[in-house]
Amino acid sequence: MNNVIAIIPARQGSKTVVGKNIRLLGWHPLIAWSILAAKKSQLIERVIVSTDSEEYASIALSYGAEVPFYRPSSISGDHATDYDFIAHANDWLKNSGIEVKYFVHMRPTTPLRDPLIIDKAIAFFSNSPHATSLRSAHEMSESAYKAFEINPDGWFKKLGSNSTDLDSANNARQIFPVTYQPNGYIDVLSAKCIEQNKLIHGSHVIPFITPYAQEVDTEEDFKFLEYKLMLSLNTHKRLFDWSDYGWKFIFKNPKKSTCCFN
Repeated sequence: MNNVIAIIPARQGSKTVVGKNIRLLGWHPLIAWSILAAKKSQLIERVIVSTDSEEYASIALSYGAEVPFYRPSSISGDHATDYDFIAHANDWLKNSGIEVKYFVHMRPTTPLRDPLIIDKAIAFFSNSPHATSLRSAHEMSESAYKAFEINPDGWFKKLGSNSTDLDSANNARQIFPVTYQPNGYIDVLSAKCIEQNKLIHGSHVIPFITPYAQEVDTEEDFKFLEYKLMLSLNTHKRLFDWSDYGWKFIFKNPKKSTCCFN
């Protein structure tokens, strides 16, 4: 497998959880979980963090990632898109003489990954010549067809419908189509398709169904992940050991690195 690069976005300035991408989870900054999962992949050649922060860059480097460029402020705000930072990375790499075949997009906000599943996704996409991308998702516990919106008059209505008659939404879930929640576990993107279509996913996206993957958006999400780690230390051991570069972060920052289980 040639020219497969993991790209991990980590801009500063999160408002829902301040400093989210470097918030500690199980002794380590959140971003470290994605870096180590990518580094333990057998098919990913390079792990690049796209950030606008010197502090975030320093932490990423301590865990063995590359930060060959900084993301411009113009594509680092709240309204910046995934396409913006991936196209910026691709342009920078091409200008440096590096041709990328696949970008493996790994969001720090989905930290608990298995490198074996990452490799399975990359291999699956590489054997799908008609696909424009691969995107991970897990099955929703309730079909989205049972969900509601609120209409302009303030009444509940069926999702994607103008009907305010909700009784049919109470039918058994087995009656409704199965729906899936994109979860950020892994997206595999074709650099060629990105350049041609100016889109990162395109119109032929392979579904890659993973186990349930918790994303981090709130303080409650952090607490849930800490609880999951407490129940299964193997999740931590799968990625981190004493030989990893990241332990340097702990020794240099003992006050920031208290165990989340205390």
